[in-house]
Amino acid sequence: MRYLVTGGAGYIGSHLVDSLIADGHQVDVIDNFSTGKRENIAHHESNSNFNLFEDTILNESLLEKIVPEVDGVYHLAAAVGVKNIVDRPLDGMITNVHGSHSVIKTAAKCKVKTLIASSSEVYGMSDRTPLKEDDIRSPGPTHIPRWSYAVAKALDEHLIMAYKKEMGLKCVAVRYFNSYGPRIDESGYGSVIARFISQALRGEPLTIFGNGEQTRSFTYIEDTVRGTRLAFENPKGEGMVFNIGNAKEETINELADLVEEAVSVKVGREQKSFEEVFGTDFQETPRRQPDISRARDILGFEANIDIRDGLKHTVEWAKEHYKTV
Repeated sequence: MRYLVTGGAGYIGSHLVDSLIADGHQVDVIDNFSTGKRENIAHHESNSNFNLFEDTILNESLLEKIVPEVDGVYHLAAAVGVKNIVDRPLDGMITNVHGSHSVIKTAAKCKVKTLIASSSEVYGMSDRTPLKEDDIRSPGPTHIPRWSYAVAKALDEHLIMAYKKEMGLKCVAVRYFNSYGPRIDESGYGSVIARFISQALRGEPLTIFGNGEQTRSFTYIEDTVRGTRLAFENPKGEGMVFNIGNAKEETINELADLVEEAVSVKVGREQKSFEEVFGTDFQETPRRQPDISRARDILGFEANIDIRDGLKHTVEWAKEHYKTV
């Protein structure tokens, strides 16, 4: 098969590319390296089954050239990272809405099955735990830039469902929950685990935002990619949305302890308020845990990698690749 992976040089996208190529598929990648990295895919550049287009998904003429030639589209390209979205909400909305619409519209016209990568952020401030795909979403007020990402990702889901209804697009959406693993960016722009590991390896205190009692469900990259491919490849999942995440949750304080254990250091903590880091126009959600019963029952997906094992592999990779260590 031949697939297009948008954002294929990104952290998750590059691991998806690895998985597809390992199974003998041909992969085209579109990435403008705004957050993706060339080194994430450099090992494929001499492979005849790999094609890289250094460009943006806003380039519809490029999409119209590539999409008719592929058997499926994995759409992962996006503006990501809470800090990035808060600082540059307009860029985020243009990429995450207009860019996604260009991909989805072209795929629908060419009748090419499409998976879009959505996010647990779509649940917004929902206080339900665990979160089910059909739960009522609770995005915050429009003057809070963070929620522009949540709304954009939800709109992407609405778009594929609309194109499914009106043009027969075969589609599926996956909502990722805090994926981590090798290739997470050492600046920590989109991952508290990346930030903690980078700080721990430098012998610096781990920076806790708020009181550290907010919880997240951390999903190792192998589980993220496996869930993504199961969602695309299982016809029973067409037209549906799936939580792809680890059902177990940790507080940020517990995560800090686990990172210290994985790095074998004791560096202590530094607390900062959310206002100090993100400004006054920011809201944090206290919990974010997925209900994975739909993914388990329909796709056979369940996260298998324990966080201690995942952190061990991630730290081993970071010791070799983080430039600031």
